Amino acid sequence: MTTAEGNDGSALIGFKRHLRPQIVPGDAVYLVSEHGVTALPGAEMAALAPLLDGTRDLPALLRETAPRVPPAQVGSLIGQLTRSGLLDHRLPGDAPAADPAAEAYWESAGGDVRRRATATPLRVRIVALGETDTAAVRSSCHSAGLTVVDDRADAGLDLVVCEDYLDPRLSDLDRRRRADARPWLLAKPYGTTVWIGPVFRPGDGACWHCLAHRVRAHRAAQFPVCRALGDASVLPPRAALPATVRLGLDLAALECAKWLAGHRHAAQDGVVTFDTLTLASRTHPLTRRPQCPQCGDGSLTGRRAAEPVVLVSRPKAVRSGGGHRALPAREVWRRYAHLVSPVTGAIKEIRRDGRGPELLHVYRAGHNLALGPRRVADLRSSLRQESAGKGRTRLQARVGALCEGLERVSGTWQGDERRVRGTLRSLGDRALAPGRVQLWHERQFRERATWNAGGHPFHVVPEPFDQDAEMSWTPVWSLTGQRHVLLPSALLYYDVPEPGARRMVRADSNGCAAGGTVEDAVLQGLLELVERDAVALWWYNRTRQPAVDTAAFADPWTERVRDVHGELGREVWVLDLTADLGVPVMAALSRRTDRPAEDIVFGFGAHLDPAVALCRALSEMNQLLPAVLDTRPDGTGYACSDPVALHWWRTATRASLPYLDPDPAQAPRTPAHYAHRPTDDLLDDVGELRRRLEERGMEVLVLDQTRPDLGLPVVRVIVPGLRHFWPRLAPGRLYDVPVALGRLAEPRAYEDLNPVPLFV
Repeated sequence: MTTAEGNDGSALIGFKRHLRPQIVPGDAVYLVSEHGVTALPGAEMAALAPLLDGTRDLPALLRETAPRVPPAQVGSLIGQLTRSGLLDHRLPGDAPAADPAAEAYWESAGGDVRRRATATPLRVRIVALGETDTAAVRSSCHSAGLTVVDDRADAGLDLVVCEDYLDPRLSDLDRRRRADARPWLLAKPYGTTVWIGPVFRPGDGACWHCLAHRVRAHRAAQFPVCRALGDASVLPPRAALPATVRLGLDLAALECAKWLAGHRHAAQDGVVTFDTLTLASRTHPLTRRPQCPQCGDGSLTGRRAAEPVVLVSRPKAVRSGGGHRALPAREVWRRYAHLVSPVTGAIKEIRRDGRGPELLHVYRAGHNLALGPRRVADLRSSLRQESAGKGRTRLQARVGALCEGLERVSGTWQGDERRVRGTLRSLGDRALAPGRVQLWHERQFRERATWNAGGHPFHVVPEPFDQDAEMSWTPVWSLTGQRHVLLPSALLYYDVPEPGARRMVRADSNGCAAGGTVEDAVLQGLLELVERDAVALWWYNRTRQPAVDTAAFADPWTERVRDVHGELGREVWVLDLTADLGVPVMAALSRRTDRPAEDIVFGFGAHLDPAVALCRALSEMNQLLPAVLDTRPDGTGYACSDPVALHWWRTATRASLPYLDPDPAQAPRTPAHYAHRPTDDLLDDVGELRRRLEERGMEVLVLDQTRPDLGLPVVRVIVPGLRHFWPRLAPGRLYDVPVALGRLAEPRAYEDLNPVPLFV
């Protein structure tokens, strides 16, 4: 507006207080602010600018610029400057600014914000938890221009100061604020890093429980300590200086003032952290969890599990060496990268593994939740301690780590899953016997003590399943039978709080996958099952397999991988493991050639396109390579303490283990050996894999584990009868298929299987 509405043109007009006009004769008028300089050229502007000091109304400006500037030109200039947000219009009766610097600050936030901040008191109510000094909080509020009121007076906002964002008292406070619809800002001014926000707005956005769900998950390292001590939370000692506490309180009070004055910015919906040691700040976005029992629909996840899994046509948007996907990697990152944060994210961080050449492209995404709650003894006991991503490019690897991390989070028990209580016997044909999925041999049950002494978390043999043991069961959709079947929840989700069930069944990540769509995820899960089945047939039977002629695929990236390994003193070769399903499966192996201990690592890949299977095998081999890159001639320096892996690296050689070497009697495989028929739709590929499995009498089951708050499609695919590449040695395909394929004249005896269990 150019004048105060309804004031007959008597508003006093001047440059805003955060602008300092400087006139350069013959050049321009320059408006200087902390954000930059604005140039206003023209002789007319030079004549008008000195008069815009807030003491004149429009008639006075017209009089004092005449005759140098025509009245119409003055009006035009005033209008342009006003529309550009450079002028302020005040009534003659307005009180002069008590603090021009404060007025300049609020003007920088916008005219409406300035008027709210200076026209009426900004009322705040203080809630101090723990040992917080209420007087210090009050002092910071006064410095920010706030009026502190008690609980009986009206306030536009509550400032809640705590020592820990998981203080249990915050739960009741959140409940009361949601009941009276009063917004509140949470702050932690203690520690080397202070936390400010979010501003919780009941009925609009996330609640404290949404935030607590994320914060609690990032404290998984404390769980063993808390369980041992019987304490819900173990906090570090307070680390703070009076200056850092005052800084945190001042920042929190300032956010209250801005909120009450109407200044809105995206960071108010999240947590802002300020590192007082490095002066680095970061905003951690927080979004509402649709399934939150307090502010959302707590039955949302359970209802989804009760629905059929319906697959639809999904054209392939990406065809690359890493696979065929519904969405490009860049789009997946754009949609889900906000879920990475050490405060509000589902994943704490994604970081590049700096060991080894850049070409390895290995990214880590924190603790592998499939390994269960962490103990100190477990931290280095597995080669897959962390969720990780791999790929031909940095972006593919980073997105792979993101998806695997979110897949593990989605597969972890959260308490809102659909479940049915019962026993295998009482549930009848609604339930599937877990033994058909687990595939333990009866001798393994008898030899449990020996197996379990090895220390590898996925070689632990459980107790025999008791069909009369009551436990939770979860419905899984059968694509084959178009019906739901029940399996123990502890077999489908990580860390189900049923110790009795977990002594008999345990979830692992076999067949779990994430993708841009459900169809994408189902395809990847099926391919993983097929891959691991083929690997088990080869590994435990120790059959000789044909080589893969990598040069025949004419892929420069593949040749570069071989060259980089050569520069590291290593040799790379690839085996074809394709089994009776006809899906190309490959094993890529790399060994050291400059010392007796060969440190052999391997990776596996499966895909209907053999070129993709080759790329995946090489990428996974690269992913596992950092574990042995820093080894020393004395046999130390490994990045893993798993005794099975260590014994393998120190003793296994290509010459001493013939099944690692290509079969000289078979011609090396080239693309011409694989009957690959490209398709344009992911659903076609899923259908082809289903057809091959169902023709062999196997059923395809899918559990949709997608979490509403994450949004990334995640599934667990189960095909009873397919073998895991970990030692699950029950009778069946493991013994029969190698004979049917002509690899063996007769089935191996149990005691003649490979005594080295696969450890990746």
